[in-house]
Amino acid sequence: MRIRLLIATAAAAGALGALAAGPAQATEYSSALKIRGVQYDAPGSDSNNCTTGNTKAEYLEIKNYSSSKTVNLKGYVVKDAAGNRFTFTANHYLQPGDQVKLRGGHGSDSDANNVVYRDNCNFIWNNDKDTIYLYKPTGAGADSHAYTKGGSDPDGNGYIKYHG
Repeated sequence: MRIRLLIATAAAAGALGALAAGPAQATEYSSALKIRGVQYDAPGSDSNNCTTGNTKAEYLEIKNYSSSKTVNLKGYVVKDAAGNRFTFTANHYLQPGDQVKLRGGHGSDSDANNVVYRDNCNFIWNNDKDTIYLYKPTGAGADSHAYTKGGSDPDGNGYIKYHG
């Protein structure tokens, strides 16, 4: 009896060890809103000058993947790994299948053109690697993705697509 128990215990420990050694799985959130893609490296030389810079060319695409539910972005938060954050403070409604581009720089937010500006001329996404987090107004996770320039962007164009 002791031998069987010892063998069963060793087998269970081995299985747990194999699970612990395996690759970490990404968390899949149950949210209608997902990060569709990110232009993490704005074309051209990076310049966060509000007048002549190119921070408007850096953007995050957020899409409503629901087939029936309209989602208001008010209260949603976007963060990076360093803690830089943007909170949607105004109502911005995404119809089913609709998406918005969250751009750097200054501009006029528009439901019709599906654009919101961060009103900040500093870049938020790192050009080499970063993690993007999207949080619901409740603080619960909606979506997140990590990227590296070499591993996530094989064509090197500075844009990564996550969800179709």
